[in-house]
Amino acid sequence: MANDVLVLGAGVIGLTTAVCLAEDGHRVRVWAELPPERTTSAVASGLWGPGYTPRDLAWSRVTFSEFSRLADDPESGIHFERGLQVSNFSSEPPPWIDDLLDVEMVAPDKLPDGMLVGLWSTAPLIDLPRYLRYLTGRLAANGIEIEQRTVRSLDEAAAAAPVVVNCTGVAAGKLASDDGVQPVRGQHVIVRNPGISHFYVEAVPQPEFAGFFPHGDRLILAGVRQPGQWSLTPDPEVATQILRRCIAVEPKLADAEVIGHEVGLRPGRTQARLDEHPLGPTRIIHNYGHDGLGVSLSWGSAREVARILAD
Repeated sequence: MANDVLVLGAGVIGLTTAVCLAEDGHRVRVWAELPPERTTSAVASGLWGPGYTPRDLAWSRVTFSEFSRLADDPESGIHFERGLQVSNFSSEPPPWIDDLLDVEMVAPDKLPDGMLVGLWSTAPLIDLPRYLRYLTGRLAANGIEIEQRTVRSLDEAAAAAPVVVNCTGVAAGKLASDDGVQPVRGQHVIVRNPGISHFYVEAVPQPEFAGFFPHGDRLILAGVRQPGQWSLTPDPEVATQILRRCIAVEPKLADAEVIGHEVGLRPGRTQARLDEHPLGPTRIIHNYGHDGLGVSLSWGSAREVARILAD
């Protein structure tokens, strides 16, 4: 049975959820304070990775399957690349290693300084600006336009539709009165790609790390995790340190032309929230708090919302 559904938010979680529901036959509207190109999703590095918990791992597998299919469409912005992931957490391979493709372990004497384990694998990389346009196009094909609108309360949304899906990211902390949500600030340096085709990322407990992610002529350099910080202004010192760490890993970057700086606020939470509760006669479904795994969990959590409505 089709429902009238109002989706709040136009980042990757909101757009993916809206696409899933619209293509399942629901009558969908989307309200968003910011257009897709101004959301945190638009400045994400775009590397898919397995989820850490059983639920998130299942969601990431659903997303991987969808990305594998969509990679055949050049308009999607999804491309598979080989890359190196390293960590100083443990010298043992990660428990999710079987979810990676074409894995090749790195010999200990070939690891970057301070790293205990490393592996090469092939994974989806998502060019987020292009991908968000692709999702917006799929909505448009279903006659759905994103309405730019600031929602002050869930009561306001509940008055507009019998089903509301809250995909507002870090803004959900205030909207849903959820003290468990906090911003986790990230910052990237964008350089003109000097010819790097592989990705690199460090999984470390420290708030600073090195990572780079190729998207054609554009290379995204990372990164930082700064919990509790709301500033969207690029910090020049942070940018300098990102460049320093990335150049230490890949000397080719020393002469790369810097073409931009980007900042985003990950919706930090102990775990992503996906549940339902009534608000008067309206069904409220929450789908937020994916932290840095929004892209990786997007299709899995969206399909879960669709399952809830199908039930």
